[in-house]
Amino acid sequence: MKTPPIVSAQEWDNALAKMLVKEKEFTRARDALAAERRRMPWTPVEKEYVFDGPDGKVGLLDLFDGRRQLIVYRAFFQPDVHGWPEHACIGCSLMADHVPNLTHLNARDTTFVYASPAPQGDIERVKARMGWERIPWYSITDDFDKDFGCDEWHATNAFIRDGDGRVFRTYSINNRGDEAFVTTWSLLDMTALGRQEEWEDSPEGYPQTPPYQWWAWHDAYAQDG
Repeated sequence: MKTPPIVSAQEWDNALAKMLVKEKEFTRARDALAAERRRMPWTPVEKEYVFDGPDGKVGLLDLFDGRRQLIVYRAFFQPDVHGWPEHACIGCSLMADHVPNLTHLNARDTTFVYASPAPQGDIERVKARMGWERIPWYSITDDFDKDFGCDEWHATNAFIRDGDGRVFRTYSINNRGDEAFVTTWSLLDMTALGRQEEWEDSPEGYPQTPPYQWWAWHDAYAQDG
């Protein structure tokens, strides 16, 4: 592996100072994008959706759990997805491993849930085995995922409700936009070797493997190691 230059501590500090200028530019650009998101128009959700939950049938408004905002991640856990019935899809499982203590989101009047076509019995079984008990996870029973662009690929949709019980869709993120929710990638991005995936622009000779192929369910890593 051909490494970057090896320099003195002072030279390294100078190089870091130059990089920090770009880091701050990136932070400001991210803040500007978030500001634009807050100014996105809202669109009303006119259709009635029904989900299965731990306590029975509920509507989209019920998923808010009394809070003003709702974030719904459509997770791929169903019979036609690799891993069924023991696992959800590897990528959705990787994200589930990173779902934080939701009390902090709740403190900002925001609820976060997973939704999948899988029956509640299978969801509860996998949640318990994988240690995901903190994630509220509902079963999709209708065209919710199709209507919100997440029936064939994962996506995260944001909603808000008003005092009259009307629900509005405010934003949607999919594909690599969801990476912000997986801190493993953020941590790898700050290391010398990065994610070690083939698509990355890395120095010649750096270790790289195809994306997706190294990801695994966390209990599978334990079996391999």
